[in-house]
Amino acid sequence: MNTQTQRRPGGPYRSRDGAIFGVCRGLAEHLDFSVGGLRAIVVIATLLTGIWPVIIAYIIAGLVIKTEPIVPFDSESDAEFYSSYSASSTMALQRLRDTFDNLDRRIQRMESIVTSPNYSWDERLKNDQ
Repeated sequence: MNTQTQRRPGGPYRSRDGAIFGVCRGLAEHLDFSVGGLRAIVVIATLLTGIWPVIIAYIIAGLVIKTEPIVPFDSESDAEFYSSYSASSTMALQRLRDTFDNLDRRIQRMESIVTSPNYSWDERLKNDQ
């Protein structure tokens, strides 16, 4: 097990950094075993069992085992990066709201003109032709 990973309670998780589904890496981290060694065992087992049983078991494991939880901020630079990202997304969200409000006002103005009793569709259609 490398120095950055810690054993988590609650059983094995699929790794977010794994190659295919992250099953081998997650199991290797949980069992404190080499990832390359576990992958070699899986490949050898696949070849010896006729391929399909291990592939089906691997896919089922990939669907059943939970993905590892997201680790909280490790350092101040991580926190700064994510807070700046959320600040820019907040500004983008505000711009989207402003654009929506502007469009909503324009549509309401057009609806009020078209639905007013003074608006004559017959005259409008005759003038356009």
